[in-house]
Amino acid sequence: MKLRGERQADFAYQAVYRYMINLINEVSREKPVKLPSLRQLSTRLKVSISTIQYAYSILEKEGRIYSVAKSGYFAWPVAANAQMLASGDLLERLYAAARRPAMVVLSGDEPALLGSLDGALLTLERQLIRRHPHHLQSHSQPSGVWELRAALAARYTSSPTRCWQADEVYIGADLRGVLEILIDVLGLKGTVVVVESPCDYLILRLLQGAGVRVIELPWHADGRFDLTTLEHLLSHEPVHLVLLSSVVSMPSGNVLSIQERLQVAHLLDRFGCWLLENDSYGELSFAPSPAALRHLVNPERLVVFSSFEKTLGPEAPFGFVLSRQLSRELQRRFLLRAFRLSSIRQRAIARLYESGRFDQHLQTLQQRLGEQAQAMSHRLDTHFEGRVSYRMPVAGASFWLQSMTAVDMRRVFQRMVTQQVVIAPGELFSLSGLHHQYIRLSHTFSGHPNLHVALDTLAEALQQSQI
Repeated sequence: MKLRGERQADFAYQAVYRYMINLINEVSREKPVKLPSLRQLSTRLKVSISTIQYAYSILEKEGRIYSVAKSGYFAWPVAANAQMLASGDLLERLYAAARRPAMVVLSGDEPALLGSLDGALLTLERQLIRRHPHHLQSHSQPSGVWELRAALAARYTSSPTRCWQADEVYIGADLRGVLEILIDVLGLKGTVVVVESPCDYLILRLLQGAGVRVIELPWHADGRFDLTTLEHLLSHEPVHLVLLSSVVSMPSGNVLSIQERLQVAHLLDRFGCWLLENDSYGELSFAPSPAALRHLVNPERLVVFSSFEKTLGPEAPFGFVLSRQLSRELQRRFLLRAFRLSSIRQRAIARLYESGRFDQHLQTLQQRLGEQAQAMSHRLDTHFEGRVSYRMPVAGASFWLQSMTAVDMRRVFQRMVTQQVVIAPGELFSLSGLHHQYIRLSHTFSGHPNLHVALDTLAEALQQSQI
């Protein structure tokens, strides 16, 4: 099989992805089917194992496949997908609906849909391979290549006292893998972790699955952070760690004021608590934002995590973490995890940073996201006519909508699925039953011919599902 045949400009993993989609459609019928191993597919398709891993990571994120430790990857059966749409875990139902053909998927938050650097990455990869055909792929670097780690360290350095070194940066195959390592290294099993709410369901499910006691700290409806409750929790609970966003909390779109940031930093220092900072949206504000929380807290009790996917897209699925105090244990865990990372692609991303191309791309992406948010705001006001309320987002690619009347949001979700539209009910972003009257709705979907129909359908579903 020649993966470059019809579309010469593709990354190899994109061709592998399309091949796997066809394979899954052929074999996935009545029960889960074991898929070929990474090594088997690498031999069959004549591409690297890391390329196969990228494609599998995307398929797993989309909910088309799932992995079993020491057993490999399996495709969800079509019959089970149909059953999931009507019953069972809500997140599984969302994944099952989103991967059905012809669905209008409004549930995501994928900023990079509005701008891609895959062409620039491909060009840089080819240049690197021509100049260094063997040297750049000759040895494994389990924590990521030095060039990219150094580029990230430089980007996160803000002063002589707030500085990072390359050996304090660790890069993994994807954000899930990096977070799994962090949960182990921080020893979170059985501990108490305070998490801002709403919170990304990937993070919540990983913490829950690891046996962490999660205490959710919801934002006030007016966008204020509940500092009184945070102080009470730190005083009366054995809180090991607090998980907060660096700049913008998504999907709510809330931003801590400078006074709130200073108070949070004071409370964390006073109680000797670790901060786990989520920087996934740290560079996706539409306008200049206040300094990140990490610039105010004790750097010795700070861990930062993020990924390239929100800014560069699926062609750069790597997750990464920065930490000063956990270096030895992180090195060991990354070595044992043995992520299979493309050194060429990592170096290409590093070149984007060093050349200034990334900053140019980011500026364009931020502007387009702001324009799309304004356009979606006009659509929401037109189609919903007071049925929902929202605060204008300041970052990212989604709106956090609240129904103005009490509705059965699961019923709304199911009604929308029958109309081939997927939304993300707010309860997905909580483990304790919060946000039942909310929806996360993507605003990067403009241009789709059925968007206006989908919004009208959602407005009707909200009206018909009132409690």
